[in-house]
Amino acid sequence: MKIYSSLLLSFFLFLSIHLSAQIPEYYQSVNFSLEGSELMEELRWLVSSTHTTDLSYTPGVWDALKQTDLDPDNNEVVLLIYGFDDDDGDFITDRTRGVDENCQQSDCSGLWNREHVVARSQANPSLPLSGPGADVHNLRACDALMNERRGNRRFADGSGNSHITSIGDFYPGDEWKGDVARMLMYMYLRYDQQCLPEFASSGTHSFDANGIMIDILLVWNAEDPVSEYEIIRNDILEELQGNRNPFIDNPYLATRIWNGPKADDLWNISSTIDEEATFINIYPTVSHGVIYADFSIQDDILFSIYHISGKKVKSGKLNREINLPDSNGWHFIELIHPVGTQIERVFLTR
Repeated sequence: MKIYSSLLLSFFLFLSIHLSAQIPEYYQSVNFSLEGSELMEELRWLVSSTHTTDLSYTPGVWDALKQTDLDPDNNEVVLLIYGFDDDDGDFITDRTRGVDENCQQSDCSGLWNREHVVARSQANPSLPLSGPGADVHNLRACDALMNERRGNRRFADGSGNSHITSIGDFYPGDEWKGDVARMLMYMYLRYDQQCLPEFASSGTHSFDANGIMIDILLVWNAEDPVSEYEIIRNDILEELQGNRNPFIDNPYLATRIWNGPKADDLWNISSTIDEEATFINIYPTVSHGVIYADFSIQDDILFSIYHISGKKVKSGKLNREINLPDSNGWHFIELIHPVGTQIERVFLTR
């Protein structure tokens, strides 16, 4: 059994250093064999150290949004976050608006203004109108009255178009939920405790072993793929501010840091553990006693759990939830399914 354990460990170490070669130049200093808080801290240093230009709130942010928020299909209009219908006769729900129809006066009806996705009052301390409060990675063009409707309501689960939920929170809409998730993740990455995810979103945080990242944000990040619009504005903001939102460049980074449902891996980092042929997602990788499995395979999947010492501590038929044994430390999970054998690892701490 000790020989088997050594083989498992060697197998994992070999795969963990076999990185994809498709990572953009901006990220060449980051060690993507890391995960969890270690990877987060490397990305935090990167987005902070490359944030070399602080835009003025006026006119800097206005000028930036007129570039970043243009509709890729029509550069005469900006896309309005939370908007969904240009033809329903209600300008509040408009999805687009003329690029110069922005609000710099007292009556903003029918005009767009600047929406802080992490509302200024939701940060601690509150976001000023400079520095963090003028970071355009957190600002979007929005109908002025839609902006008022959202106010400083926290984001919460829902479906369909944007709306205030039954408990008074705010659902950003199916089109925008991934954008919102990736923006909140960026703000926490960039500004740490000042912009904790729980300040701007509600719900449980069972995926993240540290109990920081809200589950629904990880779900939205996986369910709503990155759009061409997000990619373009990320490129422009690198030119204007110097830094990028890593979760737009690769949503899978959020999965690698905070666990949860597997998001799109746009750089194929997951090939480091041969996940191109993987049909089972095990999370969280650091657990206090329970792990979860996502899979679409209809046939039975068998599992065996080995402590790093080589001792088999549990086996059986895989379900969506597994209660781990009492032995702390690293554990290897062998998954046997019709496609082949998959090996995952988790760290158990009680």
